[in-house]
Amino acid sequence: MPLSGARASALDAPRLYRSVRTRRMLSFVADYTIVLALSVPLAVLVFVLGILSFGLAWGLYAILLPLVAIPYIGLTMGGAKQATPGMRLAGLRVARLDGGRVDPALAVLHGVLFWASTAVLTPFVLLVGLATARKQLLHDLLLGTVVVRTD
Repeated sequence: MPLSGARASALDAPRLYRSVRTRRMLSFVADYTIVLALSVPLAVLVFVLGILSFGLAWGLYAILLPLVAIPYIGLTMGGAKQATPGMRLAGLRVARLDGGRVDPALAVLHGVLFWASTAVLTPFVLLVGLATARKQLLHDLLLGTVVVRTD
């Protein structure tokens, strides 16, 4: 997707991409630690509901992590800072190549495509980042987004 004008030069600066792959991996670990921590109280609630419903509610365990992760990504990456807490910790944010803001729907789609591509192509999904100038992964290329340093 070709860029033009000031936005192109702003996102083409090599300093924005220095150590981005490593930082993305660190932010992934931080974000999923947070998602797991947020899931624990809900898992306890599902356990209690399961006892009260004679085991029927325990089926919610199958969708517990997505129920936590999807709003987490939508509200943080799609929020004002354009980054999850893990990304902010690593000094990263997500940007759209067309200069627009990442809204919650795009943020959720970004996360879902990441999970889908990782599930199908692990660990090969990371190889795409080695071949792109902006260190974009497959889901970044599909959505016209890029992850850049904030510092």
